[in-house]
Order: sequence, then structure tokens, then C-alpha cells
Amino acid sequence: MGDYHFVYKDVEGASTQWDDIQRKLGNLPPKAPAFKPPPFTPAPDQDSLPKDRSWIDNKTQEELEGLEDDLDDDRFLEEYRKKRLAEMKEAAKVPKFGTVIPISGSDFVKEVSQAPPDVWVVVILYKDGYPECGVLLQCLEELATRYPATKFVKIISTDCIPNYPDYNLPTLLVYNNGAVKATHVGMRSFGRRCTPEGVALVLCQSDPVLNDGLSGSDSSRKNVIEGVRRSFLEKIVKEHEDDDNDDGSSSD
Repeated sequence: MGDYHFVYKDVEGASTQWDDIQRKLGNLPPKAPAFKPPPFTPAPDQDSLPKDRSWIDNKTQEELEGLEDDLDDDRFLEEYRKKRLAEMKEAAKVPKFGTVIPISGSDFVKEVSQAPPDVWVVVILYKDGYPECGVLLQCLEELATRYPATKFVKIISTDCIPNYPDYNLPTLLVYNNGAVKATHVGMRSFGRRCTPEGVALVLCQSDPVLNDGLSGSDSSRKNVIEGVRRSFLEKIVKEHEDDDNDDGSSSD
């Protein structure tokens, strides 16, 4: 039989006392450190990440109400949660309309004169079959959607004022706190081209008539005017681009 040599291999990194003596004398190289796997680091849990203002701004009212336990240890977030809940509840109290509401003569006092003092009401006196009435109504429908906290109503002119002359149509009346704040007879107030932006600027000339329900009256008025101007310029630019494209395609 051949010779068999059994080589004993100890646990990796272990050494004998003899080896240790030889290393001290410099006869053996330093012992390599025992292998250790890198420590396990779990992926961050999204719920455990630091919570900032943008994180809480994206929460709904129901989600905010459910965060009380999670936020008890963070004074800022807890205070911010309470503040935002209060803002949401306050915003929910603001009446939302969002369309031009048809009313009759018998509805006028209740729907217009007796509207809450914080609600601005825009009334259009009109008749079917008058193109200018249709143009202005279309502008008001768009504004009613943009500014749902402003109340827009429409009423047949002679239902509102008996024998009201047709040559005054359309007529806009602006009410607040039971009083007429502005009157616009015919289309001349809105310029040669009647657009929602042009009507909005006229309505907001001196009063915060248009209200989106998101900000205070003064800042809301400034935001409305700035937004209207920006939208108006964007429309002009788009119309010019469309005209240029039409000219280019017709020359091919």
C-alpha cells in the first residue's frame, strides 16, 4: 500500500502556540485576519425614513388623521398635521359652485341678494337666440369651473327686470353682501374679443370677485390677475404658432 499523509486543517484563522512564537521571532509572516462577512444592512423602510413637509403635504385628510401615533415623537410634524387639518376643514366650509346656475325671478332674492356675505355672485341677464349672450355665457362657464367659490347664475332678462331692453343684452351684475358692486351692460366692457381671461380681468378690476377657495381675498385677486395675464399670453402665442403652421402647410 502507498503512503497516506493526513493533513489536519484547523479552523481558518486559528494558529498553534508554536506558530505564534515563530511569528514573534519574525520567522513566519503575520497571521491573516479571520474572514468576516460584511454586516447585513437592510434596505431602508419607507415608513422609517425622516418625514418632512413634502411628505406630509401629500397626505389626504384621512391619512393625516391616522398619523397621530406615528408623529407623537416629532413636535414639528404633529403641529403641522394639526395646522393642515384645520386648513382642510376651513376650506371644506367654503361653498363650491363650479357652474353657471340657472335661476328664475322668484329665486333672485334667495340666490343673489341673500347669498352669504363672503360669497361673490356674478349674474348674467340674457336671452336665448342672441349670439353675444352665448359668447359671454361660454366665458362664464369656464370661469365658474376655474373659480368654484364664486357663484355664477344666469336669468332671462325679462324674468329679472320686466321690459328690460334687449339692446342691453347681455348684462352682467356683480353682487356681494346684498349690494350691487358692478354693472356691465353689453359687450363693450370686454373688448373686441370676448375671452374668459378678458372677462376675468374686468371682474377683478376693483374687487376680489373671482375666488378659487384656496387663498385669502386680496392674495386671491392678485393671483387671479397674474394667472389670467399668463393664460392670455399663452393663448396668443399658441394662436400665432397655429397660424404659422397653417401657413407652412398651405405653401407645400
